[in-house]
Amino acid sequence: MGSHSSRLDKLISQHTGMNKREIKLTLARQQVWVDDTICTEADRLIGQFTKVVVEDQIIQDAKPVYVLLNKPKGAVSATKDPNHQTVVDLLPSCFSNLHIAGRLDRQSTGLLLLTNDGEWSRRITCPTKKLDKYYRVTLQNAIDDDCIEAFAQGMYFAYEDIITAPALLDIVDEYMAEVVLTEGKYHQIKRMFGRFRNPVLSLHRWRIGGLALPKSLSIGSYRVLSKTQAEAVFETK
Repeated sequence: MGSHSSRLDKLISQHTGMNKREIKLTLARQQVWVDDTICTEADRLIGQFTKVVVEDQIIQDAKPVYVLLNKPKGAVSATKDPNHQTVVDLLPSCFSNLHIAGRLDRQSTGLLLLTNDGEWSRRITCPTKKLDKYYRVTLQNAIDDDCIEAFAQGMYFAYEDIITAPALLDIVDEYMAEVVLTEGKYHQIKRMFGRFRNPVLSLHRWRIGGLALPKSLSIGSYRVLSKTQAEAVFETK
């Protein structure tokens, strides 16, 4: 993930090849602008999306990008894969520098978020944020009412030696359920239903926090979000 802060003098050196003395002189001559304001502080911390100009040359001017994708079945949640189509392959080449904020496995579908804003994606995936993630699940066998209590209590996964956080399960019909998680363990929903020997036939994520998959967005299509729209993911219903 690309979100970071670095010292101004280090950034200038990386982009221009200037040594410490040259950077010091350039700063003293007021030939460095940070977000369109003259800066003379070598130790100024520069963020990922801070604009920096040195001697009229732009050395950094990145903009945050937020993409919502309706992931199709079969696409891999990765930036590169030698054997399968990735979710990045579904986007124009100008989005090749994005990373994924909360993955879906290859056979799952629905809401997937991609960005170049590492801080935003960390907030989404951070366990302490406990963002609700909504899934629609189709099962091979009829759903047992015992699942509701088991999901609510949490399940012990011996491989990781963990107990899952309480999850909400709402039975829609005999073979379909809505599941709400506040975490995202490896194949968590499939493994939880696996305790009841009930294979998951399809899993579709349609909402994360306050951000829902638009009904008008077709499978495999994407939408670029504004900063305000992207921040809606942290709003509660």
